[in-house]
Amino acid sequence: MQRIFLWSVPVLVLGALATLYFAPGSEKPQPQQLSAPAPTPTPAIRYPMEAHEPPADSLPPLADSDGMIADALVELFGQRLPEFVYMKSIVHRVVATVDNLPRDHLSMRLMPVMPVKGMPITEKSGESLVLSPKNFARYQPYVRLADVVPTEALVAVYARFYPLFQQQYENLGYPDKYFNDRAVEVIDHLLATPEAREPVHLVQPGVLYKFADPRLESLSAGQKIFLRMGSANAAKLKSKLRDIRRALVSMATAKVE
Repeated sequence: MQRIFLWSVPVLVLGALATLYFAPGSEKPQPQQLSAPAPTPTPAIRYPMEAHEPPADSLPPLADSDGMIADALVELFGQRLPEFVYMKSIVHRVVATVDNLPRDHLSMRLMPVMPVKGMPITEKSGESLVLSPKNFARYQPYVRLADVVPTEALVAVYARFYPLFQQQYENLGYPDKYFNDRAVEVIDHLLATPEAREPVHLVQPGVLYKFADPRLESLSAGQKIFLRMGSANAAKLKSKLRDIRRALVSMATAKVE
């Protein structure tokens, strides 16, 4: 029905114009001077990274960048990093995931970080189903990994390879947008994740668990991850995200000045 309606609109408009044009006694309409549509302005870049980028010829092509980026990340996080992070299509995974974190759905297939091992751990609280504190422990290795890496060094690696992240962002369908602006926007979104009173109550209408509180269930995919990991883990990750945001904005401010 929707397709028929969309198809019929231009037909009806053309039919009305034809009736006016050929109706007996009607005057021939004068040609109209059509002005060209105003060009859409390119959005201003809020957090530029160009001052910190290496020369373009010092980076590999995007399709061949996994090896160099993996080496830089392993040097930063340690040799155990491949136990937690997929080392193939790194740039694609990071860009797609960052862009989707504020949305309703997050593709696990494109996540740069491997899924937390095991199934969600629940328990009974009276007649209610809740997330068990044991479930929060499943996220602790990832939180520790993020907590120990020096923020400045992490942001420096990001800035070094930034042209590749920007290229991938444009390839996803954003030719006029700036990935670092999106990254800061997503960090702000995650930092705005509300605190959930624990224990976190669940329902299971089907195979998957859902939050019993409709307000929590309506949150984005990224914010729900913070709820599943528990308030203590979420607080540590939020602290790290604040540090990363400060570093990104500081680099952008230095560029502007």
